[in-house]
Formats: sequence, C-alpha cells, structure tokens
Amino acid sequence: MTSTIAAAGADLPGRVRALGRRAWKIVRVNWHLGVTAFGGPPVHFKIFNEKFVQKTKWIDEQVFQEIFSISQSLSGPASTKMLYCINLIQGGFMAALVSFMMWSLPGAIGMFGLSIGVSSIDETLPRPVYALLSGLNSATVGIIALAAVELSQKAITDKLTRIVVFLTASAGMLYNALWYFPVLMLVSGFATLIFDYRWIHRPLSKLIKAIKRKRSRPSATQQDAETADTELEQNTQPPPPRSELPVSEEESRGKASSSGSTAEQEPRIVPMELRLNISWKTGTAIIVCFFLSFIVAMVLRSVLPDPGPPLLYRLFSNMYLAGTIIFGGGPVVIPLLREYVVAEGWVSPRDFLIGLALIQAFPGPNFNIAVFLGSLTAINGGYSSVAGALIAWIAIFSPGLILVHGTMGIWSAARNRRWVKSVLRGINAGAVGLIFTAVYRIFLVGYIDEGFQSGRSLGDDPWWVVITATSYVGGRYFKLNAPLAIVLGGAMGLVRYGVVTA
Repeated sequence: MTSTIAAAGADLPGRVRALGRRAWKIVRVNWHLGVTAFGGPPVHFKIFNEKFVQKTKWIDEQVFQEIFSISQSLSGPASTKMLYCINLIQGGFMAALVSFMMWSLPGAIGMFGLSIGVSSIDETLPRPVYALLSGLNSATVGIIALAAVELSQKAITDKLTRIVVFLTASAGMLYNALWYFPVLMLVSGFATLIFDYRWIHRPLSKLIKAIKRKRSRPSATQQDAETADTELEQNTQPPPPRSELPVSEEESRGKASSSGSTAEQEPRIVPMELRLNISWKTGTAIIVCFFLSFIVAMVLRSVLPDPGPPLLYRLFSNMYLAGTIIFGGGPVVIPLLREYVVAEGWVSPRDFLIGLALIQAFPGPNFNIAVFLGSLTAINGGYSSVAGALIAWIAIFSPGLILVHGTMGIWSAARNRRWVKSVLRGINAGAVGLIFTAVYRIFLVGYIDEGFQSGRSLGDDPWWVVITATSYVGGRYFKLNAPLAIVLGGAMGLVRYGVVTA
C-alpha cells in the first residue's frame, strides 16, 4: 500500500506536465477561432474542416461529417456544438468546456458592450450607419452562399443526396415553422436509409419483372423452339471468358449496392483515438436530466402566482426554451428571438435589427445575439445589464451543449452500425440544403434604412447584390477570407451612401 502511494506521488509531476501539455495544445489550437471566425455557422463549418481535418488532423473527414450531422439534427447552436464535440473527442470534457469559452466569450463581450451603446442612442440612426449595416449584411450573404456551395460538394455523394439537398433547400424557402426544419432533416435521414437498404427497390423490381413476364410469356410451341435453338448455339460455340460470364442476381445486387450505397459496406472500424470514454447509459442519463430541468423551468413559469415571475426569470425561461426548440443554428434563432423579446415588449424592433446586423459582422456564434437582447431587456426593465446578459448567455447555450454531450455518448456506441451511417448521410445532406435556405432568408431582411427599420430585401437595390456577389467571387476564386470580405462589404455600403448623397 505504501509503495503504491509512493509510486503515485512520484508519478504526479509527470501527470501534471502531461495535463499542462494537453491544455496548452487545446488553447493553442482554439484561441483564435473566437476572434477570427466570421460569417455564421456555414462558414464556421468550413473553417473547422480546414482546421481540424486538414491541418491538425484531430479528426478524419468521416468523423467530421458524422459530427456535422449530429450537430445539425439537435437543437441549439450548430457550429458551437460541433466545436465542442471535436474538442470533447480530442481532450475530454474540460477541453470541450474551455474551447467553448474561448469560442463564445469574445463575441459575447463585444455584443454586451454594443448593447450598452445602443441603449443610449436616439430612435433614428445616422444614414451612414444604416448603409454600413446593410453592407455588412450583404457581404455576409455572399460568404454564407460560398460556404453552402463548398459544404454541398462534400455532402453530395450520389444522385439521391443531390436531390435531398435541392428539395430541403426548396422546402425551407417555401415554409417556415419551429417544427419544420427538424422534420425535413428527419425525412432526409429516412430517405437515405430506405434507399440504401433497398426497401422499395426490391419489391418494386420484383413487381416489374412479374408484369414483364406475364406480358411477354410465349406460347408452348414457340418456347420449345426457342429453347432448342438456344441449346444448339451453346453446344456449337466456345465457352465465354471469365470476365464475360453471367453474374447471378445476388452478385449483381452486391456490386450495385457496393457502388451506389453506403449501407451495404462493412461497418466502419473506429480508431481508438477517436473513441469517447462515455457510455451510452451515461449519455442517456444526461439527456433525461436535461429534459427534467426543462419541464421544471417551464412549469414554474406557468404556475407562479400573479403578477407573474420576475422579468429576469421570464428572460431565462424564454431563452432556455429557444435554445431547446431551435433546430438549424443561428439563421433560425434570429426570427424566433424576435418573437420572444420584441413581441414581449422588452426590446424595440429597431434595436433588434441593429443587433441582427451587428451579429453578422461579429466572429463566433450567432447565438451571442442573446447577450445583446438580454442586456437590453434588463436595462429597459430596470435591472443590471450584466445580469441580463449573463442569464441570456447561459440559458440559450446550455440546452444544445448538454444534449450534444449526452448524444455523443450514445453515438460512440452506435456509430459503427451501417444504418446509423446511412441516416447521418441523409441528415447531413438535408442540413446543407437548409444552409441555402438561410442564405435566402438573410437576403430578404438585409437592407436596413431609416424608412424601413424592419429590414427589406437586398434585391431592392442592385448595389447590395453587387456586394454579395463580390464577397462570393472574392472568396471562391481569389481566396478572400471572411473578415476582409465583411470589412469590404461595409466599406462598399459607405461608398453607396456617399454616391447617393452626392
């Protein structure tokens, strides 16, 4: 016993050094993302692929696609969940938590500072400010469009996934509701599962063959004559080479599925370094505990006696609810939060749109707009702005991170199953299609001016379309990075103001 304690004590400095090296590795790789990752979730996914797959090789391309699908299929901030999961695989829970703080805090602190400034300005902003904000929005649309195109090149693996990307993008543009996006991604996953396992192909193929045989069945005399001719030809001709021998139905089905389907391949062997030390039981327990807390929070809000719960608790419950039911990431959270804070009378429509334009130009997650709105809510209600910002920040990020942490435990046990891989392939394609929907929706409200502070389509003025095209072309063909593209968009917005004023 004494020798064991002595050995552990002797090994303690080595463990501390190893922990220090691992912590420094996490900080060194992640520290700059929170101040350089502009453009919203679609651009963040592209940055993460370049950073963690191509450069550091913390994960491989298939793990990246799997985490992308999981992050999109769960509620909460999509790019934040993905960064959390990557660091969870690489360094464990503390590494994931530290990476989240470095990722979110810079933008959150910036949005908090701007909320203090916005709370003290007049009802109408100077015209150059509106031009600057519209230019920032226009450049952001081009950046997100480029990210959507590049992500689709990885998500589209066959004709079916190409169709899924197109249909989900089209469906997302035609209708909008809280339940709609998760249903689209779920349908996409079922579509690839049905296709890969031939649940429709085989019965339909048998039915078609039966119909053809029934229609083309020859008479008995004709059939005997054809059979005799066939036997005579086989006896007089040399046997065909091996490459030309007929293939049985089972062999042909196996070849077809190996070339056009991922479900019939062998289960993937996951390397040890990419396996999580979280059991599916632990993951399930985390998810159950979260939903219990969610039920308690919602019930308390409804049963507290009049005059009702305090403002800050209502702010917490609204943000907690938003973080739980939002699927699709930042582009989806913005219209929902408009209902949760503007409709409640906590924040004015003008201030909300200013926050929308500013968050597009800020690095890090779009969910940081909750800090801006929480601070303004507290100020307008006579509370501390710090308290409002902190409550909103914790409430909106917690659901997604807790759920994805629990889900990763279940995923680590089920990821090597072929049907899981098939479903994630469809969810991945559906999520990429919804990124094109985000491009469309931001395009519709990106033009802000004193006459229409609720936002209008960028297509109302061709100059904003030119800015969008400039950021897209600059990024795709001239390697213009996102921060410079956004700055260029703001400058072009000011140029437009100067020309119109002159």
